Formats: sequence, structure tokens, C-alpha cells
Amino acid sequence: MWRTGPQIPRSSRTWRLIVGEATEAWGRVAEDGTVYVRTADGERQVGSWAAGSPDEALAYYQRKFDGLKVEVDLIANRLKQTGPSAPSPKDALEKIGKLRESISGANAVGDLDGLLTRLDGLVELAEQRRAEHRAAREQQQAGARAAKQELAEEAERLAVSTEWRVAGDRMKVLLDEWKAAPRLDRKTDDELWHRLSQARSAFAKRRKQHFAELDAQRVEIRSHKEQLIAEAEALQDSTDWNPTAGRFRDLMSEWKTAGRAQRDVEDDLWKRFKAAQDTFFAARNAILDERNGAERENLAAKELLVVEAEALLPISDHRAARVALRSLNERWEAIGPVPRDSRQRIEGRLHTVDRAIADAEASELSRKDPEKRARAEATVEQLRTALDKLRVQADKARAAGQEKKVADAEASIAARQEWLAEAEKALAEFTR
Repeated sequence: MWRTGPQIPRSSRTWRLIVGEATEAWGRVAEDGTVYVRTADGERQVGSWAAGSPDEALAYYQRKFDGLKVEVDLIANRLKQTGPSAPSPKDALEKIGKLRESISGANAVGDLDGLLTRLDGLVELAEQRRAEHRAAREQQQAGARAAKQELAEEAERLAVSTEWRVAGDRMKVLLDEWKAAPRLDRKTDDELWHRLSQARSAFAKRRKQHFAELDAQRVEIRSHKEQLIAEAEALQDSTDWNPTAGRFRDLMSEWKTAGRAQRDVEDDLWKRFKAAQDTFFAARNAILDERNGAERENLAAKELLVVEAEALLPISDHRAARVALRSLNERWEAIGPVPRDSRQRIEGRLHTVDRAIADAEASELSRKDPEKRARAEATVEQLRTALDKLRVQADKARAAGQEKKVADAEASIAARQEWLAEAEKALAEFTR
């Protein structure tokens, strides 16, 4: 049964203006009140009108057409949208299909064929949007697949790392990034997740084993350090300063190379060890300070003796100088030790005086040796004889015009004259 329009009063003349000739081109009202719409397939009855003018009837069914047109416009506008707010092409196609059915049998007057033609265009646009969505999704899936592949590969690299803290923190980040990444097809997603999960499990197992071994090592380290502490506490009251100080240095070296015990006991162990060490060295330093004070006084006294010894220089009478130095040495030995860092310097100054006296004594003995004097006289005589011969050779060469031989002879004469001067100086020492 055709739907009948509402009872609309005839008094208004505005309907003709609203409907106009365009509406009459798409429909008509028969004498019996039947309303028809014109389509490409011919006229089709859309309803009947019992009250009111034909214009009012056409206006009523035009409004139904306008409602359909609004729905078509709405779909068209939504399909023009892009980005996240764009409608699903699948939903749009379903909406277009339902709207096509509504338009095909619509009880409305208007360009229904034109609306169907527009829907055909919208179908093409929706298909285009669906293809774009499919391409975008494929691209997104490819990117997600590559990203998850990289996450799995990085997790596998980290699985063999010994940088426990850094690698552990990075593993957490990889898991967060995996959760944030889009899902792939079930098979690919499961395979990559299995690789990531296996890598995380392998790393966690290795890390757990490492720290278990480390805990065991720290128990051994604690035991070792407690032994070092026991020995240090036994030595802390020793007055055998040098050997005990050496042993404390050895204990410290062992402590440094032992490693660290558990965090909650390491500080207490160190405090006990250091307390024993400090007790010993505090006592030793007090004794050394006292000893150093006495050694500084000894150094001042020996400085005075050195000044007295250096006053003997230069040596003019080696016998008197030796007697004086012997007396100085006796007083030197009676004074006692000086600071270690000054010992070499102060003893070196006294030794310089002793060496000067020894040199004077050796010179005196050498000067009185008859054999050495005879050798000195023979050397002087040999050099004088050689000079006489060279002078004769030079004169002969000069007379013969042999300039090279003259030059050679003069060079030899100059050298032997220097030697003769040294030999005569040495001989003079025996005649003082």
C-alpha cells in the first residue's frame, strides 16, 4: 500500500514557489491523487495524496528526496576526508549499498537516477580509498615488520652481552617498543616474538647465573678479608716498626686485589682493617717524629763539623790536615744519625775534604819516588833531542825548497814543544 501524505492546509500559496518547475519535471500528481516519480525506466508510483493541492503533494515527496540527497552528500563529504578521521571504506561501501536500495525503491520525487549515478561515483571513490587504506596498511605492516625484526635481532645481540645493567635496561626498552608497535599477521608476529622472548630469557638466565657466581665469590672474598683483618689486628700493637710496616703494605696489596665483598658488609670490613692499620702507623709515626727531631739536631751539629773540615782546604800540610780530620771523624761518629734525605749530602761534603787530603798525600809520595823522577828526566831529555832533530830536518827542507816537508816538520816541532812543556812541569814537581 502506498504511503499517504499528511493532511496539509490549502491556504498557503508558497508551495508553488518551493516546488517549482524542477520538481514537476521529476514527478506528477494524477487526478485521483496518485503521486508518480519519473525515472529512466519510466514512471513509478510513490504514493497517493488525499488532501491538499498537487503542489503540496510534490513538495512533501520532494522533501523525502532531499533527505536522501543529504545522506548522499554526507557520504560524499566523508569520503573526501583523509587521515585518521577519514571513514572506513568498508563502512562507506556498506552505507552506499543500503542507500542504493533506499533510493531505488524510495517513495520520493526528485532526480533519483542522478542520486544513483552519484552513488556509482562514490563507490569508485570508496574503492579508491580502500585501495589507499590497503596500501597504507601494507606499508605500515612492512615498517612494523622491519621494526620488530630489528627489535628481535638487537635482543639476540644483547643476549650474549656481559654489560648486565646496560643490556638489562635496553631489554626493557625493547619490550616496551614491541608492545607499542602494530601487530603483524599471527604467524610472523609469533615468530618474531618468540625470537625476542627467547633472547630475553637467555639473557636473564645468564645474568642470574653470573650474579649467583658473583655472590659465591663475594662470600669467599669476605672470608679472605676477615683473615686479613685478623692479621692486621694482631699486628696493630707491634713495635717492630720496619718489618711490621712492610707486612701492612703487603696486607694492603692483598686487600686491593681481593675484590669486593657483599655491599652490606664491605664498608664494615674496610673500617675494621683500616682501624688496625691506623693504630699501628699512628704509634710508629709518633716514634718517628721523636726520632726525626733528634736526627735534625744531629744534622745541625754535623753541619758545623763539615764547615770546620772545609776550612782545611786547600791542603797545604797534609799531615796536619789528616790529624785534624781524624779528630773531626771521632766527633762525627759520636753525634749519631741524621735524616735519611740529608745523609748523602752531608757525608759527601766531608768525603770531599778527605779525598783532597788523600790526593795531597799521594802527590807527596809520588814527588819523592826516585824512579818516577828518573822517568820524568828521561822524558824531558828525549823530547829535547827529538826537537833538535826536527829543527835540523826543517832547515834542510827549507834550504832545498821542499815546502811540504818544512810544513810537516814545523807541525811536529809545535806538538813536541807542547809535550816538552808538560814534561818539564812534571819534572819540576820533584824539585820543590
